Parts: sequence; structure tokens; C-alpha cells
Amino acid sequence: MATLAVTQRADLTDAQWAVLGPLLPGSRLGRPPEHAKRTLIDGIRWRVRAGAPWRDVPLAYGPWQTVYGLFRRWQRNGTWRTVLAGLQGRADAGGLITWDVSVDSTVARAHQHAAGARIRGELQAEPPGGTQAEPADHALGRSRGGLTTKVHLSCEQRQKPLSIVITAGQRGDSPQSQAVLEGIAVRRPGGGRPRTRPDRVLGDKACSSRANRAYLRRRATRCTIPEPADHASHRKNRGRAGGRPPAFDAERYKARHAVECGINRLKRNRAVATRFDKLAVRYEATVHIAAINEWLPRHL
Repeated sequence: MATLAVTQRADLTDAQWAVLGPLLPGSRLGRPPEHAKRTLIDGIRWRVRAGAPWRDVPLAYGPWQTVYGLFRRWQRNGTWRTVLAGLQGRADAGGLITWDVSVDSTVARAHQHAAGARIRGELQAEPPGGTQAEPADHALGRSRGGLTTKVHLSCEQRQKPLSIVITAGQRGDSPQSQAVLEGIAVRRPGGGRPRTRPDRVLGDKACSSRANRAYLRRRATRCTIPEPADHASHRKNRGRAGGRPPAFDAERYKARHAVECGINRLKRNRAVATRFDKLAVRYEATVHIAAINEWLPRHL
């Protein structure tokens, strides 16, 4: 109880719970749970923010096994992803999403506890991925700095993430650009298909490939992406066959700071800035929870 005043500092307010509660799955039939769902969720959010081992979750939030069990169960059945989509749809219905979308990535160093996952997870009695398959490399890549994981994401202009893709740390940004954009799916308030196309995409030079530009043209999406010097040189060397240079608005490109700020906001959570999870699907769920915190109204 001595740490209760500290751990409650970032707990859900009543108004935030009123927004989050309806998006959660209903209670199962039978005996009522011993620990309130809101308390367990606050325990999960505490661990994401503090980056502590699950065994160190304060007892005020319930037994760590129960807190981790809820985190794991909702990761496996896709609840965290569903809740994030629900909050995005609520924000879009209120006109709070600006559909000029910026894309970028960030690298998270992997802690030594992130290593050691099973090589053949399919041999487990219960495969770890749940609704999503666990990648064979567990999204851990080797670089000069050691084991790393890369988080590719898109953010709207209010610095909140719209889609998240997890890969090994050495993976390039350009091959993942289409996967990041295809991950955008914001529910519409009246039902029907979710919105998947931004008005404009802002990316850095890493996204400037002919394949990515052709993909955006097929989707009738405008883009503001600078052309690398080597691309411009190759185009000029081809003469008239090289075509016209892609349009680029340097003033509009300044708005791409939104994704840089969005990454900084997510990395305020220590379990996002440093990967402690052995499985990629668990780390992705951790990033989703950090994103849920960003989409929850802060003025409530």
C-alpha cells in the first residue's frame, strides 16, 4: 500500500473509463470476477508505462498473474487492436482526425529478457500468436547495437497513431510503407466499410521508391515525399525517358513532424522505448496499449 499513491498517478479517470468501458468485451457468465476489470487494466497500463517485469506490478492492481493473464488473453483474441480501432472511430466521428498522414519508423533496443523465445512456437500446446501469427524471427534483428525491433507507424496531424507494423530492427522503411498504409482502417460512425485512404501521405526519402509512388497513384492518394539525390541523378541520366520530377512542396513537408512527435509520445512508455517482451505479438500489444492511452481523451 505504500506505493499506491505513486501508481495511481496515471490511472484511468471516471470520464476516461466511461469512454473505454463500452469498447471492451462483455463479462463472461458465471461467478463475478474477484478483481475489477478497470483495476486490472490500470495494472497493465502501469506496466507499459513503467517497463517493469510483470511480477513487479503493484499488488494494488491485483495479483500479477491475473494482470498478465488479461493482457495475454486480449492480445491473443485481438481485443487491444479492436479497442484501438474503436477509439479511432470515435475520434473521427467527432472530426478530430486530420487525414494528412505521416509515416516513419523508430528502433527500440531489445532488453536481454526479450531474447530466448522458442524457435518453433507451433509445437506449444497453445500457439502464442492467437489471431495473428508470430513471425519466425520474433521481430528481433541484429545490428551494431545488438538486438533491435523496429516500429513502423502512421500518424495523423494530431500526433496520434493510425496503424502500427512491427518488424526486425534491420528491416528497411520502404518495403513496409504499403503495409503501414494498408493497416489504416478507421470505422465510420454510420457503419459500413472503414476509411482506409488518407487525403495525403507525407514521408521521408526512405519512402521515395517508384513502387510506393505507383501504389499511392493507384489509390488516388496525393503524397509529399522528397526525391533522393541518387534517384534524381538516375532520372536525369535517362533523359526524356526519365520523366518529370515528382512534385514536392517543402512547406507542406514541414507537417511531417507529427509522426516524429507521435513516436516521442509513444516512447514515453518505457516498455515501448525498450522491448522486454520475448514475442513480437506481445510487444505489438504493448505498443497498441500505449497508442490507446494516446487516443483516450486527456482533458477528461
